[in-house]
Amino acid sequence: MSGSVVALAPWIAAQRTSLLAQRGHAWLLQGPSGLGQYALGLELVRAWLCDAPTEQGACGQCGSCHAIDVRTHADLCVLMPEVQMMALGWPLSEKAQADIDDKKRKPSREIRVEAMRDAVEFSQRTSARGRGKAVLVYPAEQMNHVTANALLKTLEEPPGDVRFVLASEAAHQLLPTIRSRCLGHTMVWPAEADSLQWLARQGIEPAAAAAHLRSTGGRPDDALALARSGRSPQAWAALPQAMARGDVAALGDWAPAQAIDALQKLCHDLLAAGVGAAPRYFAPGDLPKPPPLGALTRWSRALVKAARTADHPFNAGLMLEALVAQARNTLHSRH
Repeated sequence: MSGSVVALAPWIAAQRTSLLAQRGHAWLLQGPSGLGQYALGLELVRAWLCDAPTEQGACGQCGSCHAIDVRTHADLCVLMPEVQMMALGWPLSEKAQADIDDKKRKPSREIRVEAMRDAVEFSQRTSARGRGKAVLVYPAEQMNHVTANALLKTLEEPPGDVRFVLASEAAHQLLPTIRSRCLGHTMVWPAEADSLQWLARQGIEPAAAAAHLRSTGGRPDDALALARSGRSPQAWAALPQAMARGDVAALGDWAPAQAIDALQKLCHDLLAAGVGAAPRYFAPGDLPKPPPLGALTRWSRALVKAARTADHPFNAGLMLEALVAQARNTLHSRH
């Protein structure tokens, strides 16, 4: 989504105003993916560093706001996995960029301890613009224990005028000592009507917006990303029956992690239907007849296990074939 302008959602703006009215040197923004943790975290640091902030946030016009927009603010340190830094347009350190350019290693999928040590050193420097300094960590659960421990002392006793915002989509994975040193904020889950209205303002056609919102479990950021990825609502609706047929082509060019996520949603909805509850991700008419609960439970456990290694460099095509065969066998299970 880095290449497209996204209007700030009203529920993010309301949370920004609420948090700016409170004091604290470290915030932990927590909740499931797709609720805007990154957007809210960036809004907080923009306001903290702004030359002319208001109760509603940054002015958007000053030199500080412009420096953040072009990713060059001297008093802002952004800590993310390198793959995410690159996707969102944040520059890597010179050494990290050189290592990747020289193909000495691939961009990391977790927050590296070297980057955290640079952030600790950054926090001890004098503010360049005189408005304090800020460190944004997202997604915070991508710190391993070594990286998190490197942050711990600075988080407990921040030097000078540095403030932190940790944005997480799995806060339970953070060290308890990290969580205890932050003020916690649980992300607001917007009403469906508000989400649909916001998606419409981003240029998403109403029927597609409703379908994408459903397929992401009501998470507007995820729905927008899905809409802009080019995936069609029709293909999503056809997925359950395609899995029943064993049609690998239905997963198209999906990465294994994306396929596993989709199959977990299908499994969830079939489990719900099997006990008489409403499905969450698919329309009821799109689902095949639920197989026995025991078969679905075994499938669910197998998908959780597969998710742990989804990003490993296995043969993606073979992995998708195995996932689809597993889905087909489950869907054709009988008592």
